[in-house]
Amino acid sequence: MSSILKEKVKGPVAWKGVDLAKDESWVYYLSEKTIESLENALSHVKQKGLQAPDFTKEDFPIPDLADEITYFVEELENGRGFLLIRGLPMERYSDEDASIIYWGLGLHMGIPVSQNANGDLLGHVKDQGLSLKDSNVRGYQTKLHLPFHADGSDVVGLLSLRKGKSGGHSSIVSSMAVYNEILEKYPEYLGILCRPFIFDRRGEEAPGESPVFSSPIFSFYDGKLSCRYVRLFIESAQEKTGIKLSEVEIEALDVLDSLLHDENMHYNMLLEEGDMQFVNNYTVLHSRTNYEDYEEPERKRHLLRLWLTMQNGREISPDFAMFIDEKTGKPGRGGIPVRQKTSGGIIENLK
Repeated sequence: MSSILKEKVKGPVAWKGVDLAKDESWVYYLSEKTIESLENALSHVKQKGLQAPDFTKEDFPIPDLADEITYFVEELENGRGFLLIRGLPMERYSDEDASIIYWGLGLHMGIPVSQNANGDLLGHVKDQGLSLKDSNVRGYQTKLHLPFHADGSDVVGLLSLRKGKSGGHSSIVSSMAVYNEILEKYPEYLGILCRPFIFDRRGEEAPGESPVFSSPIFSFYDGKLSCRYVRLFIESAQEKTGIKLSEVEIEALDVLDSLLHDENMHYNMLLEEGDMQFVNNYTVLHSRTNYEDYEEPERKRHLLRLWLTMQNGREISPDFAMFIDEKTGKPGRGGIPVRQKTSGGIIENLK
């Protein structure tokens, strides 16, 4: 079981947004040599008549990028916990070409896992015009503001194909730095945030399965601190269980939210066309501002999304897992268990 970490998290993972604003060394710019390697792999896939996500990493050979891949995965697990990869020349590619490059790179970084109960692996991110007032709607299906949260995988990645008319900024915050602030200024709430809360599955459960699951917000296990937080899911779970949050639990969540929204703690960025952002869900929470879209379908905001299980990913406590893997009996780290398959493995509208 997880325990309470009683000392501050050290290292680059405990960054603050105010520091990122002063130093852009965290932006990784693709070199022409790297782009050439990606384009050669793209040609290899197309020559075989394959499309994303229906090919393997062997179909997308990039052996000369091994050092860069190693840097990416190490930075995500043992560095700052996020990446912004910039410089993919989108004017050269169709959307399908871009999806092949993105999927291929993702295959070399980790193992793509299901983003919903249908088993969808690659997401085309577009607004569906839905409302979060519906407890079975997830935030990725709207163009509304998304509060800070973590997704259900080791790493979440986004590739920007097109920006919206305005808005849609991506915000990130180190949940490790937030933990340090709570430890220093509000230690009376640590015990509450490290014990289980009930989370809503938002309609992703199988028939007969509980519509909720429990997890602590902060979990210290096997030498590493992890965080899971989606306040909307915690609040909507009350409607499905009838179990209300206590006053002190609400106070603890309010303190957490106040730190997440502190301008010194989080960092806002607008993903430019061709930008690839990858985030470790255990150490970084992410958010999105609402956005205004174009009327023309071909100009609408459009991103691709990946959920990845990482080969160098941490072990997590059984009480922190969203599910127990039926095959291994171990805590499930990656994705939402598949309840039914869809043809093609592509989800039409994601975050």
